[in-house]
Amino acid sequence: MGTRAWALLLVLCGTIFLEGIDVAMLAVAIPSIRSDLDLPTDTAAWVMSAYVLGYAGFTLLGGRAADLLGRRRMFLTWLTVFLAFSGLGGFATEGWTLIVARFVTGVSAAFMTPAALSLITTSYEEGEQRNKALLVFAGTAAGGFSLGLVIGGLLTQLGWRWVFFAPVLLAGALLVAATRLIPHQPHQPRPAESENAECENAEPGSAEAGKSPGRPRRRTEGFDILGAATAAAAMLLAAYAVIRLEHGLDGWRLTAGAALAATTLLVVFVAVERRTPTPLVRLGILRTGSVVRADLGALLFVGAFFGFQFVLTLYLQELRGWSSLQTAIALVVLGCDAILAPTLTPRLVTRFGHAKVILGGFVLAVVAYGLFLPVGMDWSYAAMFPTLIIAGTAFALAYGPLTIAATDGVAESEQGLASGLLHTFTQFGSAIGISAVTAVYGLASSGASAGSDPDATLSAFRAALIVPVAMVTLGALLSSFGIGSRTKPPTAGAPAVPAAPTTAAVTVIAATPVDAIPGTSANPTRQGSS
Repeated sequence: MGTRAWALLLVLCGTIFLEGIDVAMLAVAIPSIRSDLDLPTDTAAWVMSAYVLGYAGFTLLGGRAADLLGRRRMFLTWLTVFLAFSGLGGFATEGWTLIVARFVTGVSAAFMTPAALSLITTSYEEGEQRNKALLVFAGTAAGGFSLGLVIGGLLTQLGWRWVFFAPVLLAGALLVAATRLIPHQPHQPRPAESENAECENAEPGSAEAGKSPGRPRRRTEGFDILGAATAAAAMLLAAYAVIRLEHGLDGWRLTAGAALAATTLLVVFVAVERRTPTPLVRLGILRTGSVVRADLGALLFVGAFFGFQFVLTLYLQELRGWSSLQTAIALVVLGCDAILAPTLTPRLVTRFGHAKVILGGFVLAVVAYGLFLPVGMDWSYAAMFPTLIIAGTAFALAYGPLTIAATDGVAESEQGLASGLLHTFTQFGSAIGISAVTAVYGLASSGASAGSDPDATLSAFRAALIVPVAMVTLGALLSSFGIGSRTKPPTAGAPAVPAAPTTAAVTVIAATPVDAIPGTSANPTRQGSS
């Protein structure tokens, strides 16, 4: 690649790095923010949860908007919004200001991240050049989150407001560079144009064969406003229901009501997309290659990964008394995927194919989390290290190939949509994993003074660790049937998209407040995934 191509890549990678450190640094700073602003428990919880709602609620819409409204436009617009509201958070003096800032920051990330990924898949020539760009993108994403844990600990020592101001400085530099480097892009074909081609080539008797190709629709024929509204509402309610899972049976009626409303709106969304002439989401993409199965695999893998990290963090801080910075440094080894993803994984995929590497990643994850099930009260870091290094390696092996399978065979005009679907599943996966381990912990410790009895707390942690083991076991079973339409190694020209899930994309870790689980001491601050 030439100098300009590398410069563009660094800008796009800088965006995913920005998202990763933003999420990780806030997780570190929450205790200080709560103490300084004297926030009530529920307000502190919503500072984290608001980002999850914004990100998970709008990622699907964000991915499609990049395809329909222009990737450059969406990238620059929402990077600007990200910068502005991150700065607003730094000046906040009230809890509601922080909640609004984090919600809008999550929404901006939901539009910005799919745009960045689709810019890479459409700006670099398919084959070796694109593969190299995507591997650098993947490593940067993982590295941003891992470094963010440590950087956040250091900045919090200077003052928690720097956790908001530092991303503003980086975002400003990226915005200036992106304006100069990202070229203006030609008109992208509407999904209807792709459907016309499908109608012409459809097999007799298929659903597409019964449609009239007609003429390509113009951009001026309208935007699927109803589809966008129902999709966003359904995703927001679904994210809210998932977040509430951590309450267990407490307030179950509200949780069930949110889940029922989300399901109803999802049914309405599907009905709208089937009937509108210009759908926001062409439902046929769900039948492309192995999109759905790969996305489900990503949900299970990411959910288990972050659920495990959440329990591990609380174990180190609640039982062992480690500081937030000590915990963050201890967990940096999980970031080995930043090195292995662009170096080891491509060689394994070339030799064995996507499906076998995915299965290998799931199996390693089962081993890693299983090794930690008998965790004791006084385990040394050396005893924990095998689990940490194996878990990081498993992430490097599984997530990249899962992303390849989730985008393989998708038309260029729908790469943003495929990216949005993947990020939606990974965001929900991280939220489900964290909420599920929290709920299991709460149920396991109910009726016992887990907050004051170390043995009871340890027993509840062990029960919660069953959740990530179960999730990756289910994922291994799913992948054993072969995720990915290709079973042979990809050719030199085959697309590869091993982007990390926002380890960027997914949140909460090392410095989670030690009282974030129901039944622990003072401040049950709820954590979400980015």
